[in-house]
Amino acid sequence: MDEPHARPLVDLVSKLRDQGRGYVPDFDPLDGGVDARVLFLMEKPGPKTDPRNGGSGFISRDNDDPTAAAVFTFMWNARVDRKDVVIWNVVPWWDETITIRAAEWKHGLRHLEMLMEALPRLQAVVLVGKKAGRAAPLFQSRGLPVWHSAHPSARVRAAYPAQHDAIQGIWAEAARSVYQGPEG
Repeated sequence: MDEPHARPLVDLVSKLRDQGRGYVPDFDPLDGGVDARVLFLMEKPGPKTDPRNGGSGFISRDNDDPTAAAVFTFMWNARVDRKDVVIWNVVPWWDETITIRAAEWKHGLRHLEMLMEALPRLQAVVLVGKKAGRAAPLFQSRGLPVWHSAHPSARVRAAYPAQHDAIQGIWAEAARSVYQGPEG
């Protein structure tokens, strides 16, 4: 994790871990790190990111859970280049529950400012899930284009199949905006 593209993000994770709010997984070193042009911002890490639960210790499309598998498939099919992406969460820690409390949300939003400073090449943001979508004003105030997609979880697929099916197209559109620019 000492690769130059990962070092500032490793430092960010270390600062977040020092706060003791829960387990903060590492960024995936196979992704773009600070060279990322597209941020895929989800809501909160799941149990499979925590090594105490047999997890990988990373926010990664390679994790052994259905959501990560869906992320992998959607990104592959949408032709989103791994080196152009960083995946993160508004609430960056796993605290043994998927519930997001209001105070936790506000605290997580404050840390997104630090993340933005660590991503100088950022050109687009995909907010993944309704709760993540509430972070749009932060990115829009910086002039970044923002896309909204459903969360790729099995629960969303079962309850809202049309929204789940639309994810790939939304992610592809965000990637095209970066690869081709706004003129297409």
